Amino acid sequence: MLEPRQMVYLVDDDALARRVIPRELNELGLEVQAFDSASSFLESYQDGFSGCLLLDVCMPNMSGLELQAELRTRGVTLPIIFMSGNAKVADSVQALRSGALDFVEKPFKPTYLEERIGQAFEQDVQNKKSEREKTKLSEQFAKLTLRENEILAILLSDSENTSSKQIALELGISHRTVEQHRARIMEKTTTRSLAELINAAKLVGLDSQTVH
Repeated sequence: MLEPRQMVYLVDDDALARRVIPRELNELGLEVQAFDSASSFLESYQDGFSGCLLLDVCMPNMSGLELQAELRTRGVTLPIIFMSGNAKVADSVQALRSGALDFVEKPFKPTYLEERIGQAFEQDVQNKKSEREKTKLSEQFAKLTLRENEILAILLSDSENTSSKQIALELGISHRTVEQHRARIMEKTTTRSLAELINAAKLVGLDSQTVH
C-alpha cells in the first residue's frame, strides 16, 4: 500500500518564521504547509495528513504544548518536532515525555532539521501501518459471535481455568463445542496461539471486562 505524500506542517505565530523556514526546507526538497496558530491547524487537520508537525512552543491562545495534548486526545499520531527561541527545560521535558520526537532551539541549521524530519517521516509511516493493523484487528474481533465473545472473555481473564474442559463446565456446554468456538475465534482473528490472541486483543483495547 502506497503511503500518502508526506508534508511538513509548520505551526508558528511568527510571520518571519513562516516565511524563512518553508523557504529553507523547500530548498532541501521538502514540502511545507504553514499555519499561524494552533486553532488554524486544527481547523484544517484531516485524518489523511501525513508527514510531521513542526511546532512552536510559545503561541497565544493555544500553546504548542496544549496543541500536542489536544492531538493526543483526538488520537492523532502525527510526529511532532518542537522548536523554541526561548526554551524552558520544563517545557522540553514535558514535550518529550508526551511523545515529541525532538525539541530544537531557534535558530537551527536546516540540515539538522532535515535529518530529524526524515526520522519523523519514517515514524509516521510506522504509525500509520500500526493504525491500519489495529483497525483490521478491531474489524476481525467485531465478527465474533456472542458465544465466541463469552469464550474470549474467559481466555482473556487472569484465571488459570482457561482449558476447553474448564470453559465447557463454566458455560454448561460440551468440550467439543468449546473447541469448535476456539478454533473459529483463532480463524477470525488470524491468530495462531493463545498468547498471540491475547496480545492482539490487548492491542485493540480488549480485556475480559470489555469483551461484548
